[in-house]
Amino acid sequence: MADPSSFSDTEQFITKHLHLRFHVDFSSSVIQADASLTVESLQDGLSTLVLDTKHLKIHKVAVNGQNVTFALGEIHSFKGTPLKITLPFELTRGQNAIVDISYDTSPKSSALQWLAPELTAGKKHPYLFSQCQATHCRAIIPCQDTPSAKLTYYAQVSVPKGLVALMSAIQDGAAADPADSNRTVYRFRQNIPIPCYLVALVVGALESRKIGPRTLVWSESELVDEAAYEFAETEAMLKVAESLAGPYVWGQYDLLVLPPSFPYGGMENPCLTFVTPTLLAGDRSLSNVIAHEIAHSWTGNLVTNKTWEHFWLNEGHTVYLERRIGGRLFSENFRHFQALGGWKDLQNSINTFGATNPVTNLVPNLNDVDPDAAYSSVPYEKGFALLFYLEELLGGPDVFLGFVKAYIQRFAYRSVVTDDWKTFLYTYFKDKIDVLDKVDWKAWMHTPGMPPVKPVYDMTMANACMELSQRWTKATESDLGKFSTADIDALSSQQRIEFLALLLHENQESLAQDPLPVTHVKRMQEVYKFNGVKNSEMRFRWLRLCIRAKWEEAIPLALQMATEQGRMKFTRPLFKDLYNFEKARAQAVSAYLKHRPFMHPVTAMLVGKDLMVDPAH
Repeated sequence: MADPSSFSDTEQFITKHLHLRFHVDFSSSVIQADASLTVESLQDGLSTLVLDTKHLKIHKVAVNGQNVTFALGEIHSFKGTPLKITLPFELTRGQNAIVDISYDTSPKSSALQWLAPELTAGKKHPYLFSQCQATHCRAIIPCQDTPSAKLTYYAQVSVPKGLVALMSAIQDGAAADPADSNRTVYRFRQNIPIPCYLVALVVGALESRKIGPRTLVWSESELVDEAAYEFAETEAMLKVAESLAGPYVWGQYDLLVLPPSFPYGGMENPCLTFVTPTLLAGDRSLSNVIAHEIAHSWTGNLVTNKTWEHFWLNEGHTVYLERRIGGRLFSENFRHFQALGGWKDLQNSINTFGATNPVTNLVPNLNDVDPDAAYSSVPYEKGFALLFYLEELLGGPDVFLGFVKAYIQRFAYRSVVTDDWKTFLYTYFKDKIDVLDKVDWKAWMHTPGMPPVKPVYDMTMANACMELSQRWTKATESDLGKFSTADIDALSSQQRIEFLALLLHENQESLAQDPLPVTHVKRMQEVYKFNGVKNSEMRFRWLRLCIRAKWEEAIPLALQMATEQGRMKFTRPLFKDLYNFEKARAQAVSAYLKHRPFMHPVTAMLVGKDLMVDPAH
């Protein structure tokens, strides 16, 4: 089955191992690189190889030490450029060859963000980080950039002295660079085969703190102690995850807190999870993102979606395990509360895309669709909802966990499609085929919009949020004096987030132009002081509520949040809401244009689309 997002054909040959030599040059924002790919032919008479590349400058290619001819094909808008290598001899099935490629990355590589010192916490040293998922590894390494191919890797990374390099691998020592005494070479080894979207690199003035027997937390020195406090529960989460999913096979589980422009909440790079600094709430209330990235050590990193059309296999199962971890650490009521919040996130996503948009299918067709443009909470929350619904249907949490564990064991170290999962589900529950046959698979998998069935949720923790949000929605001007800080004293951070999410959601759903008038929002600020909140999930929903209510005083706060961090989950909706508010539109566009040079390339591209700004502008 071909991957629509890749030029390379994994039916013809497969890459088994990657040996990398990187020279990181901050002055030109370029990595000068040599990559050696160990490839195995899967057919007789193989005479050419096609690899994925994007914005790479290829200098030379050799196969088993012999220089060979190569050609770059036409540039595709988001897939990059195929690199066609002519082999000096035909390979037979099962035969290996080593392909050496010397090349440079481009300063505008979509996989890399180069940060000038002033964009870091310490303001003294430059910083570099990569983000390869979904299809950007090709912008750092010529490779088979498809999750259907898994490889091991070894890397040597030369960086300026005083900076630290880390990768998604086990560290294998560091020494002075023999070619330049002002530089250090760091070495890394990843012995477990991974899809190349999990190759990751960071270079910066990094420090670490030990927070568990297999965990260091890394960041710039300014944030490292705050991060060590915030993520202190990591080992407890790892232990619960192992009890749910089986042994943790990756050895080390380190965390890296990135600069604010990192576009995602977290990225499950093996041995070194990348996380956004927007998780540093001060009260450990956003640690579910860590549980999510830990869960990926099984679902995603061990069992991997074969193409990005089956992304729900990675994310739906990971959300399922993340919430099982939360259920064990806190309570089963809490798990249901998180699950219900996820259902609302799904509704919001589907409202944004439109209920008939085919990218809201659980298994979308990505022919000529950029996976970045199709990215949403659908694979996460529609995927989770299906698993949660099956759990209810098939005998409850313990019974269903048996299936999840068996699924991981069955497909570990492999890449799978939805049919593999479904066939295994039917095999595992062979005594319940009549129940499985009642599931409307077509509606769940291949139909846009909301799922055909809403699972049953325990409402214990949600009711208090609903009661308070309804009080605000129904309040007349004369009722506003009845609200006080006591309303939210008993609510946890997660419940306060949900309270705001409910108001925001009702604000989206209602036919009335603005169910929460500006008078209400002003009063809410007087009694609850939400403007001063540090928790990013709370602040994000609060500021969206203010902008939707057309409260002009909130415009500078919303612009500040949209630009001082770059997590797309926050930045894109804030910019969209500002753009839709007549009085804020011009400010939103000019703030975007001012900040665009400092934004992550993928974030800059997608926000530009949201604001209808011509990329050439």
